[in-house]
Amino acid sequence: MKKVIIICCLLLSIGCKTKNVNGKKMGKSVDATEMSTVDEAQKNKAYELGKRILMTCNDTKFKPFTQSEATDKVIAKSTPENIKKICVKYNLKYGLFKDLEFVEMIPNKTDNTNVYRFKALFEYAKANKELRVTMNTENKASTITTKDWKDEFE
Repeated sequence: MKKVIIICCLLLSIGCKTKNVNGKKMGKSVDATEMSTVDEAQKNKAYELGKRILMTCNDTKFKPFTQSEATDKVIAKSTPENIKKICVKYNLKYGLFKDLEFVEMIPNKTDNTNVYRFKALFEYAKANKELRVTMNTENKASTITTKDWKDEFE
């Protein structure tokens, strides 16, 4: 009986450490107290890049990303026209952007990236948006996306 319990505990602990999301192997989420100094620096960079995009909705001044901040794909998609379209929609629906609140970091073991989840705070209380910034091993933003907020990472 003891062996069965030990085996179940081992399987449970292995199952809790990683999960597959859209075919990618994701590690256990990490909150701010468990992060290393490298992860903390990367989190701060992700915060600054994400905030820069959403602050554009308030003041309409967008400073384009550089090669050292983001990948070519992110730079190509973050044109002033694309950001303006998003901002018009967000300003009408959620009001002015206030700040980002760090929630968790999820390491992606498949491609060695870290997904930083932030809760976007807007003027209207009904605003419930999430900003995800994926940082690669070169410390560059490889994706920046917004989604409707869900407590569980999907």
